[in-house]
Amino acid sequence: MQAIEADSHELELDLSSLNTVNTMFAALFSKLGVPIKTTVSATVLEEALNGSVEIAQLHLGKSVCRKVEKQSAHFYSVDITEEEAKLGLVCRVCSTAKSKFKLLYFEPEENGGLSLALQEDSAKTGKVTSAGMFFLGFPVYRFEHNNSAAAAKDPDSAFFKRLDGFQPCEVNELKEGTHYFAVYGDNFFKSATYTLEVVCAEPFSTEKEKLRSVEAKILAKRSELSKFESEYREVLAKFTEMTSRYAQEMQTIDELLNERNA
Repeated sequence: MQAIEADSHELELDLSSLNTVNTMFAALFSKLGVPIKTTVSATVLEEALNGSVEIAQLHLGKSVCRKVEKQSAHFYSVDITEEEAKLGLVCRVCSTAKSKFKLLYFEPEENGGLSLALQEDSAKTGKVTSAGMFFLGFPVYRFEHNNSAAAAKDPDSAFFKRLDGFQPCEVNELKEGTHYFAVYGDNFFKSATYTLEVVCAEPFSTEKEKLRSVEAKILAKRSELSKFESEYREVLAKFTEMTSRYAQEMQTIDELLNERNA
């Protein structure tokens, strides 16, 4: 089984390179709670880069419901005007079948091919799995959860690092013109069913401001946590020192009293 281990100690797998037995093991580990991060098939990326993928036209506000085979991708292009670009766009995908998938954004190359620029893995949200990309003209953040196994071993560190996975998306606005998205099937064995939609963010002005406000508060809280951690560690070290001394003093007193009574 070919895999690389990331800094977060998660396995990264290209499922298309695994045989059936290894895929079964990967699926089993995933079900048992072992964090396994999958990568987009090298074949899909190469075909996109060579410009040999079939691209379907997508219209703003019109949803598309399809089924994509595992480790394969459906490519879409969407044309946006200057006004729509200024108002912002949201690309969202959901699966009522709770399929695993990746939402991909590609940028055009000079040779006519496409190179992967952004990707979002699907996540369970209520009764569906979903993923979204937000191009709103201001920084939008993604939240990557910490390794649960590491958190169990050191809950204090996990708490203080809880917001470290709050990172800015690489692209936060789109220009007028044609843009390219893809939905990649990320199930272990079966195809992924999904609904894809790209919409103008104009009707969501309230939600946009709420998102900007909440994310600003999260960033402020992350800075506060960093300062609080230093204070907490200092007090904890002092507390540990005092409890250790308490135990030593108790032992010394007991020994002295026993010596007196001997």
